[in-house]
Amino acid sequence: MPLSRSGHGTSSGHPLTFLEPQISQVVSLFRTRYNFAVPDSAVSIESLVKFFPPARGGWRGFLQPFERPSIPALEDLSFSVREGEAVALLGANGAGKSTLLRILATLLLPTSGRARIAGHDAVESPREARQNLGYHAGSDLGFYARLTGRENLLFFGRLNRLSVATARDRIAQFSARFELSEALDRQVRTLSSGTIQRLSLSRALLHAPRVLLLDEPTRSLDAIAARSFRHFLKSELQRGTTSLLFASHSLPEIELLADRIAVLSEGRLLALDTPSSLKQKTSSTSLEEAFVRLTGHRHEGLAPEAHQ
Repeated sequence: MPLSRSGHGTSSGHPLTFLEPQISQVVSLFRTRYNFAVPDSAVSIESLVKFFPPARGGWRGFLQPFERPSIPALEDLSFSVREGEAVALLGANGAGKSTLLRILATLLLPTSGRARIAGHDAVESPREARQNLGYHAGSDLGFYARLTGRENLLFFGRLNRLSVATARDRIAQFSARFELSEALDRQVRTLSSGTIQRLSLSRALLHAPRVLLLDEPTRSLDAIAARSFRHFLKSELQRGTTSLLFASHSLPEIELLADRIAVLSEGRLLALDTPSSLKQKTSSTSLEEAFVRLTGHRHEGLAPEAHQ
């Protein structure tokens, strides 16, 4: 018969049951101090706000760094992306999609609020956050123009703590997947915009990140390359080890990849739900119609739905 704290027999319970409160307190302390806990969400956004200073021309431009931020890009934005989930950001130009992704990628500081990647605060722990994410921007891809594609990928692979052998193996894998073999040994400045896009997508995936942040991932890709990438990404998501937050104007792309859609307008979250639920709640027959009803205007940049 096990002993209680007082040393007397008890009818049930573990001998160390009396230590459970102390153990829980110690575990809680370590989780809080060192972030050992497994995060409930791959991406967590809490009351995120971002204001930009007004644009000034002429001599007033010299005063811009001292201007009070007054142009809202994000206003009290809160939602999360679960482990293994794909969430699409859908909104008109200027809705705040790219701003949100840049904050999560630690490239832009929020005015207030919190953003976490795999449990790591993007402001307080940017290095840890970057180790868990892969980021692809629709523009300003940040490659070294006079280095070859291979040299660029190897450089970024080493920045993400891949060994040279592992980086070379993965470069070979993505080269075959994205048809980059002929481009890898050419200087980036000689490559087409579509090829650079494929190179950027390879860079984002190279270190097998837990979270992928993609801003218009198939922009500048031809129809065949875009279709190939979408289906490759879909197969990767089905493994359940990668979470995806992406912005896109392509409705077929969103319907193929997204488990849920976050509809943004002027920096605010209007809705967050599955594609079918959004259509049902707005009494719409298509995702485009649901978007129009939610935002109150037709998005001119929206790619119409089509079979993929």
